[in-house]
Amino acid sequence: MKSERQIIFHKNHFTDFYLEQTEKVQEKIEYVFKILRTVQNVPKKLLNHLTVTDGLYEIQIEFESNIYRIFCCFDKGNLVVLFHGFQKKSQKTPKKEIDLALKLKEEYFNSKKKK
Repeated sequence: MKSERQIIFHKNHFTDFYLEQTEKVQEKIEYVFKILRTVQNVPKKLLNHLTVTDGLYEIQIEFESNIYRIFCCFDKGNLVVLFHGFQKKSQKTPKKEIDLALKLKEEYFNSKKKK
């Protein structure tokens, strides 16, 4: 039997984003997280590797006419670390959002080394 992926948050960036969303958007995020936890091969439509970065992924959520992105990475195979989310308002993912995710990813792995 395959083990479920575990989802954790690094700092409070994702939680702050999540709490700002409507109840319906939160439900959609939870639905996508359930897929992420339980489906072995998550569809690329929901989880996409960012080729411009090393090991950074983007969870993609669409609800009504809005698009949301949550940056994450994998640690130890079945551990998904969430960094932050935002509502996407243009075709291209803003560089400042990618830069923040890369900074948080670096912080996460550096904090693990200190333990």
